[in-house]
Amino acid sequence: MQRPLVLFDLDNTLMDRRGTLASWATEFTAQHGLEDEDQTYVLDMVAERAYPSTFEAIRTRFRLPLPTAELWHTYCTDIATLVSCPAEILDGLDELRAASWRVGVATNGAADIQRAKLRATGISQRVDGVFVSEEAGARKPQTRHFALAAARCGTVLGDGSWMVGDNPVNDIGGGRSAGLRTIWIGNGRSWPLADPGPDHVVPHARAAIDLLLLHSADRTRTTA
Repeated sequence: MQRPLVLFDLDNTLMDRRGTLASWATEFTAQHGLEDEDQTYVLDMVAERAYPSTFEAIRTRFRLPLPTAELWHTYCTDIATLVSCPAEILDGLDELRAASWRVGVATNGAADIQRAKLRATGISQRVDGVFVSEEAGARKPQTRHFALAAARCGTVLGDGSWMVGDNPVNDIGGGRSAGLRTIWIGNGRSWPLADPGPDHVVPHARAAIDLLLLHSADRTRTTA
């Protein structure tokens, strides 16, 4: 029997990116002697996604003396220090693999920062593969992104594949277009789109893992 595949989004799915960024922005503005109101600008700049070009814009606006490359490197290091993944989610990733799931991470963003977070949280040691959009120029919701993530896990997209994430368009819409069943991490939100919703809505990633484990147990009983 082929091992089923589940792909997880990283930010605000397996880890709290919003909270981590808020803590980082507070430290960044203090370190560089910026005003409290400047913190909102800095946070807005990195909120959607951060790249070296983001820090070139921040450097120019505030006339910071450090080169862009150093600001970017420090950002990656600081975020890796601040970020964490709840123990119950890390344990759940291990449980999925023990239940014969192939487990992968499919994330948009810059490879430097995304892989730094994956190493720091311990997620990279608990999955079969990781694909970051910058590594091959394929971003969610493009189907190619999901196909490349599956390949990193040593498999291909199929009927038994799932996508778990918090973004309605990138994770759920993209996953559905790629032929995946989907689980949306609602975080207390209502489904915001007119498009068909996900197969399942759960409050957090641990609940998604528990649902997948239940699904695999049912599948095993059916084929036994």
